[in-house]
Amino acid sequence: MKVGTIREVWRYPVKSMSGERLPRARISERGMDGDRRYALLDSMTGKLASAKHPRLWGALLECIASLSTPVQALQIALPNGQRLTRGSDDVGAVLSALTGRQVHVVDVVPERAEIERYWPDVDGLAPRETWRETVRASEIGLGAPGHTFFDYAPLHLLTTASLAMLSVLHPSGQVDSRRFRPNLVIETSEALHGFAENAWVRRTLLIGSDVRLRVSNPTPRCVVPTLSQGDLAADVELLRVITGHNRPAVPALDGAQRPCLGIYASVERGGIVRVGDVVRLADPD
Repeated sequence: MKVGTIREVWRYPVKSMSGERLPRARISERGMDGDRRYALLDSMTGKLASAKHPRLWGALLECIASLSTPVQALQIALPNGQRLTRGSDDVGAVLSALTGRQVHVVDVVPERAEIERYWPDVDGLAPRETWRETVRASEIGLGAPGHTFFDYAPLHLLTTASLAMLSVLHPSGQVDSRRFRPNLVIETSEALHGFAENAWVRRTLLIGSDVRLRVSNPTPRCVVPTLSQGDLAADVELLRVITGHNRPAVPALDGAQRPCLGIYASVERGGIVRVGDVVRLADPD
């Protein structure tokens, strides 16, 4: 069954930095080529930088990371307009000055690395940073093969149906796909409404002629979509709206109901994904 077409393709070469919109991308079992290839490591604490700890790392969302072609050198555009290239510039020194922490760029998850993440008080419908968890290296990217910088799975998908529903529920907000950092935005068919992708969990999506994805979980939302990102203003109400209207069961969390938007997926068969590719929902297993 056709459910839509690919509207946007995104990759994020550096964890917690803004990413680049692409016309096409290659996907393998490890996700989109170049996605979350790098992260920043805090030299003093041994922790990986994550905007889910916004007081320390929120500034990273104002940086835009990209990979130049054809050599795929890492380039970073800073909020002040300065552009850095890894290998040509002292990227670590500049980012240390920006964040106020001693950091350097890594491309392998250090054996003893950790991530600190803040989660909102969703039970009280109040999106405040009320509790913190520490994730060890062995627990990072549990839904992805190998040691990666993904929070969970190698791909994150979002539908225009969900964005449209969120816009209706939160008319005063800037509802924009960039807030949610998806890899693929699917422009859904007119017949699909509401938080359509929730119904695709444990189903298979076929994209174009090659790619086959297995949807594993709805995507729990943290504080990151509420933070300012480029021309998107901070919006604490956004998470409150999601919390009040979309709390599906999350299999990876033993079926606990969490505020979610979008879905996680693993790759059953890789290939090239292009803007405009048809997306189909395979028959149930």
